[in-house]
Amino acid sequence: KKKKKKKKRVLSLIDSRTQRRSRHYIKAGHPPLFVNPQLLHFFLHNPLPPFLLHTHLTCNMTNTTGNKGRVLLAYSGGLDTSCILAWLIDEGYEVMAYMADVGQEEDFEAARLKALKVGATKVFVENLKKEFVEEIIYPAIQANAVYETVYLLGTSLARPVIARKQIEIAAREGCQFVSHGCTGKGNDQVRFELAYYALKHDIKVIAPWRLPVFYNRFAGRKDLLAYAAQKNIPVFQTAAKPWSTDENLFHISYEAGILEDPNNTPPKDMWKLTVDPEDAPNTPERITITFVEGIPVKVHNHNDGHIETSVDPVRLFTYLNTLGRRNGVGRVDIVESRFIGVKSRGCYETPGGTILRAAHIDLEGLTLDGQLRHLRDTNISVPFGRILYNGQYFSPEREYLTHSLEFTQRHVNGEVKVKLYKGNVVIEGRKASGPGAKLYNIEESSMDELGGYEPTDADGFIKVHAIRLKKWTPAA
Repeated sequence: KKKKKKKKRVLSLIDSRTQRRSRHYIKAGHPPLFVNPQLLHFFLHNPLPPFLLHTHLTCNMTNTTGNKGRVLLAYSGGLDTSCILAWLIDEGYEVMAYMADVGQEEDFEAARLKALKVGATKVFVENLKKEFVEEIIYPAIQANAVYETVYLLGTSLARPVIARKQIEIAAREGCQFVSHGCTGKGNDQVRFELAYYALKHDIKVIAPWRLPVFYNRFAGRKDLLAYAAQKNIPVFQTAAKPWSTDENLFHISYEAGILEDPNNTPPKDMWKLTVDPEDAPNTPERITITFVEGIPVKVHNHNDGHIETSVDPVRLFTYLNTLGRRNGVGRVDIVESRFIGVKSRGCYETPGGTILRAAHIDLEGLTLDGQLRHLRDTNISVPFGRILYNGQYFSPEREYLTHSLEFTQRHVNGEVKVKLYKGNVVIEGRKASGPGAKLYNIEESSMDELGGYEPTDADGFIKVHAIRLKKWTPAA
């Protein structure tokens, strides 16, 4: 005996003919509840007996929201990741958004609200500045890490802490997938995904810019803007500044757009962090940086008397950034070799990092044994920089180099006097403390006294080293 049942709304993804037929079947007392629209479309265009139709519809009840799984998206609030968020939802995923605060000048609350408006079920904003400074920036300074002799690795440095927290949240929230907005031609896709797989072996990665279904649909910025308009995603677009940026506490990078021609001079208004060196103050700013085991612990500004200490490492590093920015320090414009084999032009501003690296290198000249310094430069500095650049931070070789690095920095203690002037970092003096101070003996080094050194000893030293050279070169 049939009971009278309340009408249910049929999902709107079926065409008008299907809707008319569905109303007929609902009136007959066979209401679809949570209906798979494709199944409904098929059965209503291929009629079956009502009891059989009812069986198929009710036995295939599927909630299409997030039926493909849960994704944690590394979200910036910009056009790309906002469109990716909406697209993932369209594809049937439940999407959570994750933002890492690594010191970029960003309105995180506005970005959080934007992600929720687009459709994220949760938004996580994580402050990672302290661990970024202590675990990544300071070891990079201790190592004098650099890539291809110029690039101070600002973008590369931030990726390990960002990826680590993303995986931590993904595991906690039961996400089967993580996603990012990295281009398919860049280094960051490698850096993020190597970290993902190292930290959670069974994680699945959705990289939209490597999926033909995505990059064929969104061939350019115009397509993204059209999609954003369709989805009512607020976009703040300026055609006057055609380049992309990546910012964190250590630096900011500029690439793409007009910068892709390596012979194009960057426009003056591109540089965001630092004042143009030509416009920097005409009065030098003098500071003293104190290091303990290769790590900065105090900055004393002799111009205004301000002192910053390591009680808050983020504050100390931010203060160095402030000094560098107002004196035009840290700009570079280079062409580098990406890990994937493509040459890339990039412009970078690294104000505080440039000051620290110059001061640290100078202090090592006073406090680090010459042979140990040579081994560190050859076997740690260059490999460490390459490991960071190539996204292999979570590797056994990086751990090995980190432990070795700590040994080299035990005696790098002292002060370095620095002058900041119109883009330049000028070392004006240094003083060692602790065991490293004994390496430099002023009497021994003096040209005005022997200081315990016997010049005749050099005669045999030179002759011994000449033995090999005599055998190599032809006789006169």
